[in-house]
Amino acid sequence: MSNPERRYVISFGCPDRTGIIARISGFLAEHGGWIVEAAYHTDPDTGWFFTRQVVRADSLPFDATELRTRFADVAESLSAESSWQVSDTGERRRAVILVSKAGHCLYDLLGRVASGELDVDVAAVIGNHESLGDITRAHGIPFHHVPFPAGDAEAKASAFAEVRKLVDEHEPHAVVLARFMQVLPPELCEAWAGRALNIHHSFLPSFVGARPYHQAHARGVKLIGATCHYVTADLDAGPIVDQDVIRVDHGDSVEDMVRKGRDIEKVTLARGLRWHLEGRVLVHGNRTVVF
Repeated sequence: MSNPERRYVISFGCPDRTGIIARISGFLAEHGGWIVEAAYHTDPDTGWFFTRQVVRADSLPFDATELRTRFADVAESLSAESSWQVSDTGERRRAVILVSKAGHCLYDLLGRVASGELDVDVAAVIGNHESLGDITRAHGIPFHHVPFPAGDAEAKASAFAEVRKLVDEHEPHAVVLARFMQVLPPELCEAWAGRALNIHHSFLPSFVGARPYHQAHARGVKLIGATCHYVTADLDAGPIVDQDVIRVDHGDSVEDMVRKGRDIEKVTLARGLRWHLEGRVLVHGNRTVVF
């Protein structure tokens, strides 16, 4: 039996011009496609057009694979970016989470997955410390400990090779750096481009290095926040998926700021991951369009 809730999601960017919407809707109408959601954006600065189309799967006479094949001609005719995609909501999404010692983001993600709020299968959690192994296994998820010896470049390279092997065997739709305190090497940034998501405090670059909340407290800041972004070889400078802030004042201690900052980090990472998994984020250069 057909599932009226199953959707195919088409998203892409291309040079802006007249007739793009007509070309897309005409193609879908030709095959009986029932559009249930459509979003558009034109960037006048770059001259690019972006769209996300959601179609009822049961309205088309073929599956997502055939839709990708047939839509390739449309994408080519519109000079769409190579990152255009057709995704199927009936296909389970997989994620692998990388962690260190701080557990607040991991706890939050595991709780959202367990409650059904975040619709993704966490295939594995990989940590460079053993601290978060118990909570991971309590959720029935494999935990892999890969130590990163300090001051040993060769050992660190071997550790990253092991992490890559563990991640890639699951072919995840998302690699989530949930306060993973290791800098991904350029080759991993390239291999996981558009899939690796990171969360960091929004103080960068004003408060770089260790103890950012202590630095912010010493400066008497009035806003703290967090940024979820894609990982690139430029440290903490990848395309931004989501940001959020919360006000603080002179009465907040460092501990208060850390607690509030962690709350913002959790929400921002979960929201960014959800949007990524739903195919709502289109990357163009170092900027994003989030539908």
